[in-house]
Amino acid sequence: MADCCIFAGQGAQVPGMGKDFAESDSMLMDLFDKANGVLGFDLKKICFEGPAEELTKSNVCQPAIFVTSYAAFLAFQKRSSVSFAAAAGLSLGEWGALCAAGVLDFDSTLKVLEARGRFMQEACEAAPSGMIAIVGASPDQLSELCAKTGCIVANINSSAQQVLSGSKDEIAAAATVAKELGIKRALPLATAGAFHSKFMQPAREKLAPVLDGITFCAPKIPVLSNVTGKPHDSDPSAIKALMLEQVTGTTNWAADVEAAKALGCTRFVEFGPGKVLSGLIKKIDAALTTVNVSDLASLDATLAALG
Repeated sequence: MADCCIFAGQGAQVPGMGKDFAESDSMLMDLFDKANGVLGFDLKKICFEGPAEELTKSNVCQPAIFVTSYAAFLAFQKRSSVSFAAAAGLSLGEWGALCAAGVLDFDSTLKVLEARGRFMQEACEAAPSGMIAIVGASPDQLSELCAKTGCIVANINSSAQQVLSGSKDEIAAAATVAKELGIKRALPLATAGAFHSKFMQPAREKLAPVLDGITFCAPKIPVLSNVTGKPHDSDPSAIKALMLEQVTGTTNWAADVEAAKALGCTRFVEFGPGKVLSGLIKKIDAALTTVNVSDLASLDATLAALG
């Protein structure tokens, strides 16, 4: 039985996250203080106290979820002898997985995610766009929905759930056309814009020189790529290229889970706020074991469950 560590994506943020970890361990409090120094603003205060509107901004949200997730990861490592056979994450969570696997250090990951979040927020504000979750569509229905509306598939979360990106008008049309096609559910999402689509091309272009200035190393354990659904290559330049492509490309979480299974992983430990990835994994394969570490109580429960 092998274990895979997984890291939460954008949308999981909640005021108060990370606070009990930091208050229980000076090393973890130092992690949040260090983040403040790297970023030049009080991320710790926003994580611990909110307000929610501030925490939702992409340039705040992305580093905030990463620091909270990484604090959870370190808290787990302090109390557990579990060694992970693979790492994965959804969208920004893939950066947490890369950091956990030693591809880049904590400071560098923070700098990347602040810039990534800021550039994505700017792209959202430049062109009104959005996302819509589609539940229970057949492959033919999904193809027809995209063909009729101009939307593209941004996330493949499971065979039963995909997320589409498009302009505001395309997303509105998708909600209507989904009903006409008899698709079970179409739910517009409260995102700042159309992530993982052509609308993020300006963000991708601005992020490229930032990544050029960051040192990447070969991963110590396999890290699954959202873009390919396979483990990243050991070549750091190839990892950089895929992480740039991830900004505009489809994230295939379902393929990542299947790739982790192929590596022998049957247990998944989710780090960070919420249980979104655990829920998606259960929809992909109900036989897989999922646990999450988002605060001290869930850490205790996870350690007990893993024995």
